[in-house]
Amino acid sequence: MRSNFLDEMTRAAKLVSAGKLSTATSVIQEALGRSRPVPPVLERPDPDVSTLDGYITEVDAPAKAPEPEVVPPAPAAARGPVSNHDLFSAGYFHEQGIQGRYKVFVPSRRGHGPLSLVVMLHGCTQSPDDFAAGTEMNERAAEQGFVVLYPAQSTAANPSRCWNWFKREDQARGAGEPALLAAMTRAIVDEYGLDDRRVAIAGLSAGGAMAAIVASAYPEMFAAVGIHSGLPVGSASNVPDALSVMRTGQRRKPRTARPETEQGSIPTIVFHGDVDQTVHPLNGVSAIDAAVEAHGGTGVQKEVLEGSIGGKSFRRSVYTTADASALAEHWVVSGTAHAWSGGNVRGTYTDSKGPSATDEMLRFFASAVEQRTRSSISRPASA
Repeated sequence: MRSNFLDEMTRAAKLVSAGKLSTATSVIQEALGRSRPVPPVLERPDPDVSTLDGYITEVDAPAKAPEPEVVPPAPAAARGPVSNHDLFSAGYFHEQGIQGRYKVFVPSRRGHGPLSLVVMLHGCTQSPDDFAAGTEMNERAAEQGFVVLYPAQSTAANPSRCWNWFKREDQARGAGEPALLAAMTRAIVDEYGLDDRRVAIAGLSAGGAMAAIVASAYPEMFAAVGIHSGLPVGSASNVPDALSVMRTGQRRKPRTARPETEQGSIPTIVFHGDVDQTVHPLNGVSAIDAAVEAHGGTGVQKEVLEGSIGGKSFRRSVYTTADASALAEHWVVSGTAHAWSGGNVRGTYTDSKGPSATDEMLRFFASAVEQRTRSSISRPASA
């Protein structure tokens, strides 16, 4: 691998722009130094693609008109409702020029748990059905009585259905994908009459990176955020930066999506496998550091716990504020690659062994929601 990784990625991008796609692929393969080959860049008249960690991903492509989304069929065990009275249905959101598809799970019994809504952002190449099957979030929602929203990334926005966490236009409040996801969340809250204080958001990989962006850009909407195998806000603003931070975990000074008037931090839980070869585990460390730094660092206490669950050891770092409120949790699972810890093999990018990221995130979300609702109850009416 050449010594200057970013220069090689810049060179590859220029080769793509010049139409020398085969040469660009070779440069990327050599720079990444991967054991598995990078899929070949497809030849086409208008070369506006670049390889982003093994996926063919749009880079500054001309705007395209929305196209009907073709979602791969779900695994047989994941189709349909969890019970005869629970509903898992597809929807289409359209509001003031913002549009997108989604699936929503509505349990027959609602409102008896601390959460009202969990927003789940899938990873690259995944679909809502796939992500629901792998995380088993619908099963937990049926048990605990909350609604689950699964926004679906369009192939028009990204051919591999990755959320565009590495594009400047998709990293700020009031624009791009954060605006779409926030508007979609509000619409579901209104449609089902949910408590807007009891909403959390989570995602895997590119979905985890986008969940961090959305929570940071719209802190008033979310009580907590879960980032699994993802990246912190401001990790990259272009493809070369994205490739670099995914590979090494080293990043430049982050650009925050948080409004300047917003103070404090969103309670954050991070899961990451220590042998992840797709998104370096240091990105999880950076996400936790960002949450602690946003709090100001005053009075933060850290407790480190180690153990073994499901045949895998883990290291769990718990950060609390001076009043013992949950601030952040960082789970590092030994021997886990780029996969949802404790997931179901019916879905892609899952590892059935190890602690259940689904259960631990829901526990953390419930604690954050309780803190938020107590705060809103105790706040003076004029505030």
